[in-house]
Amino acid sequence: MTQALFARDALLPEGWTRDVLLRWSAAGDLTAVQAGVVPGADVPVAAGPVLAGMPNLHSHAFQRGMAGLTEYRGEAQDSFWSWRTLMYRFAQRIAPEQLEAIAFGLYVDMLEAGYTSVCEFHYLHHDAGGRPYADDATLSHALLRAARAAGIGITLLPVLYQRGGFGDQAPGEGQRRFIRSTESMLALLQALRPACEAQGARLGVAPHSLRAVPPQALADLLRGLDAFDATAPIHIHIAEQLKEVQDCLAWSGQRPVAWLLDHAPVDARWCLVHATHMDDAEYARACASGAVAGLCPSTEANLGDGLFDLPRWLAGQGRFGIGSDSHVCVDAAEELMLLEYGQRLATRQRNVAAMPGRAHVASALWQACVGGGAQAAARPVGGLVPGQRADLLVLDATHRALADLAPEQMLAAHLFASDRTRAVDAVWVGGLPQVVRGRHARRDEASRGFVAARRQLIED
Repeated sequence: MTQALFARDALLPEGWTRDVLLRWSAAGDLTAVQAGVVPGADVPVAAGPVLAGMPNLHSHAFQRGMAGLTEYRGEAQDSFWSWRTLMYRFAQRIAPEQLEAIAFGLYVDMLEAGYTSVCEFHYLHHDAGGRPYADDATLSHALLRAARAAGIGITLLPVLYQRGGFGDQAPGEGQRRFIRSTESMLALLQALRPACEAQGARLGVAPHSLRAVPPQALADLLRGLDAFDATAPIHIHIAEQLKEVQDCLAWSGQRPVAWLLDHAPVDARWCLVHATHMDDAEYARACASGAVAGLCPSTEANLGDGLFDLPRWLAGQGRFGIGSDSHVCVDAAEELMLLEYGQRLATRQRNVAAMPGRAHVASALWQACVGGGAQAAARPVGGLVPGQRADLLVLDATHRALADLAPEQMLAAHLFASDRTRAVDAVWVGGLPQVVRGRHARRDEASRGFVAARRQLIED
């Protein structure tokens, strides 16, 4: 089995580097990254610049099955909240085998789009009536099997969901498949540990949001998680919508991020998903906590959430990464393009995400989101350095948008000039080739299963 790759150009932590030899172990961990070398005759040469694979830090796999199906106005004021009602109706229909087929198709799409790992924020737990399956982990296992079949790395984040809104609001009919006690969540983690360890998956937890998890349940969950694994990642939806901020103020007298920082030990284990609506003090405190901001530009645009203030976050040296969330877009390059373009529209400036020492926006964004995504995933997928996983992305230097350009220009063209055609040649995960010449070996099988599952759900 090939355990080496030569790159004429590679994006290393210190920047673009020439003539790089990458070596990895049989277990899929990088053992050497050497620059300025001449490759041996037996070492394959990458077809273009080599980058670290992109972690996708926020995914609701089942929602891929409804992507594109809510783009019509059903109410006078169409918003996140009316979309959520449609999403609940869709979620009620999904059986375990359909979830697995949708997730398998999605994860193959992710790999072809440059994602090499995924954080699955998984809150679809029970059957359509809200009753636990005989095996309480049935739907979690469906996601793990889908990730294994596709060959993508996964951080599984079972979601605690108990309330329909801030305070003691009872959950609604559409939320019945999500609800579980704190004790049953901790028991689920114990049950999932062997399967996760067997395939190299990371296991964490996700209190869904402050509106869905009461304060005592949050405290009990975090205490139980520390006893289970004191290093496990913690993800939470927060401050996504203005209504959520207003409801939190009415409930507690504080904005959501401020309340969380005052009542939970937020640190580098945490991923604050969206965090769209923060004031100056919240931005400063959240940056200082070490938490990752989980930004999902295509979904945030699709749902009308608003724009994260990236310049303010960068000024505080905050960590961030990207996710495809509801999967209306499954493309790492396009997600980064939307992130930068949203900032340009808000600030009326260009190249907003350029950073000190990193004038090229595409390279700066890629590096930052690989690092932030790896932190959120709590997996060693943070770049092309020894000790990290051999998760690699190779750009196609012959693609018409990239041909004859310098490597930093090729990446910029991949993000900003590829006319919606992908310039990904190959993707390796843990040292195994999952995408070759732009195509996953199981693409056709995954596509057939996805289409069949979606057709059945729509008919039902």
